[in-house]
Amino acid sequence: MTEQLTRPGLHVGDDSEILARLEALDPLLRDEADAVETAGRLTPRVVDALEGAGAFDIGMPAELGGPEFTPRQVIRAIETLARADASTGWVVMTLQMVAGTTVAYLGADTVEGMVGSHRVLAAGQGTRPGRARAVDGGYRVSGSWQFASGVLHCSHVHTAAVVEATGEALVFTLPREEATLVENWDVMGLRGTGSIDYHLDDVFVPAERAYVATTTEPLVGGAVYRCGLANMAGICHAGWALGVGRRLLDEMSALAVAKSGTYKAGVDTAEFHAAYARAEATLRAARAWTMEVWADNEATLATGSALTTDQETLTRLALATTTEAALEVGQTVYRWAGTAALRSGPLNRVFRDLHGGTQHVTSAPAVVQGTGKRLAGLAPDARWVFLDLVG
Repeated sequence: MTEQLTRPGLHVGDDSEILARLEALDPLLRDEADAVETAGRLTPRVVDALEGAGAFDIGMPAELGGPEFTPRQVIRAIETLARADASTGWVVMTLQMVAGTTVAYLGADTVEGMVGSHRVLAAGQGTRPGRARAVDGGYRVSGSWQFASGVLHCSHVHTAAVVEATGEALVFTLPREEATLVENWDVMGLRGTGSIDYHLDDVFVPAERAYVATTTEPLVGGAVYRCGLANMAGICHAGWALGVGRRLLDEMSALAVAKSGTYKAGVDTAEFHAAYARAEATLRAARAWTMEVWADNEATLATGSALTTDQETLTRLALATTTEAALEVGQTVYRWAGTAALRSGPLNRVFRDLHGGTQHVTSAPAVVQGTGKRLAGLAPDARWVFLDLVG
């Protein structure tokens, strides 16, 4: 049996080798992006390349042989992949996070008993829970869920449900074949993520394969897992937005160079120059503040303490700000790209992906409203439960 360990400090490993491998995938991911979108999932070439680079392992605990990236390292990793292809970055951010949190919160022995190793690739939904009924030895879980990003590339489903008798929200892990998958991912953007629906109909899940959805106490792993699921998801989404925003600016820069000097080229006007400068500053400012917020969070976690409510507030606000920054960049690029944004090609696809990903509930208006209420001093005794500020 594998010994269960938790470490109070923040693991800070050398991420340079893994990040270099991820950066080296950029040409392949760009070349495969259209095929990924057409297939509605990552292509075999992309999956093999990601596995070889260790992309799905970055969230694994260090004492189990994983890199256990810090929050800022995760942001850089997802940013790198999303810059190359938004759908690929989205799938990786989901799978690596769930691989790490599943073993952290269920324990290494439980995961090893499920799959014969310490890593289980799982995907599913947790923001709109189903229902669970306690029975001898476990639970019977039922419900329908949407947006199961990455589920076409995993062996298990990771899904949230509320226990009927207690009202407690748990996260359950079960083999994918026990779920009914609904291949209905017909969307404007992020088509390559395969974020389909799935159903469970009275499926039995052993008790040891469930954990409390709000837990911040890992059975194995270091301080990063004390962030909890909501904050860890926020880390990933921040990296994704930054990567997609950067790709849009890259595309606009290349287009500007190509158009400069042509008849009535808008990119040769002072108005475009100022607009591009503002977009660049907007994205860089959002990135800098996101990294500042997570540097402060990491310092707290390294002491063995939990994040304070104010830190969690800034974490959610930083994500929303980064998401808005990426959207603002997208609007600037779309305006100045002209008809080039309408035609099939990387710019068109990235623009659509941007507007798919920024619809995510983690940066919804209600979350921003909660951060403002707390920062204004109007909710002094409140705390965050997932994405809700609870009095």
